[in-house]
Amino acid sequence: MSVVDVKWAIKGKEFVNCNCSYGCPCQFNGLPTHGFCEAVGGFQIDEGFHGDTRLDGLKFVGIFHWPGPIHEGKGEAAVVVDERATPEQREKLLRIMCGQDTEPGATVFQVFSTTVEKLHAPIFAPIQFEVDVDRRRAKLVVTGVTDGHGEPIVNPITGHEHRVRIDLLDGFEYTLAEIGRGWTTTSSPIRMQLKDSYGQFANIHLSQSGIVR
Repeated sequence: MSVVDVKWAIKGKEFVNCNCSYGCPCQFNGLPTHGFCEAVGGFQIDEGFHGDTRLDGLKFVGIFHWPGPIHEGKGEAAVVVDERATPEQREKLLRIMCGQDTEPGATVFQVFSTTVEKLHAPIFAPIQFEVDVDRRRAKLVVTGVTDGHGEPIVNPITGHEHRVRIDLLDGFEYTLAEIGRGWTTTSSPIRMQLKDSYGQFANIHLSQSGIVR
């Protein structure tokens, strides 16, 4: 039985670019490719609510850095909320993104929140986010904050697009993700540069109790 009084749900799409190799060891309970983790994720809510507040059509971005594997903590995070959101919608989105009103371990947001020791002040700005999950293509831009895009993996011999997916039965973010690659440069408040590294494209449907199946 849920111990969370406030009910919420978001259904939409995501594009995540991290610094690991194409497979991303995190997806397999492995250690990060380079010994540390950093990532940028864009999210589009097609349908959503938090209590009586609708969240349809809004977007948000998460920027993360950990000095080692995520589960060892000491992380740093920044969030960008769609400037179109009303004050009430901003508050509700921030509660979801910061792991509040959520059962422990139920969503990627709640899990990440337990590993972050420095959370920057939220940014409210226009978010340019376009994602085509099946085609493994995305664009994510917040002027002055982050600029990134995603593409399919290309076979180095034939030049053809390579398609591979991760089917995660007991995850807390998605059930099926298309895997590609991405390039992202962030300038504030966390600086990073990702080049031709892991890209994840997925349809998501999350609630206070985890993935909605």
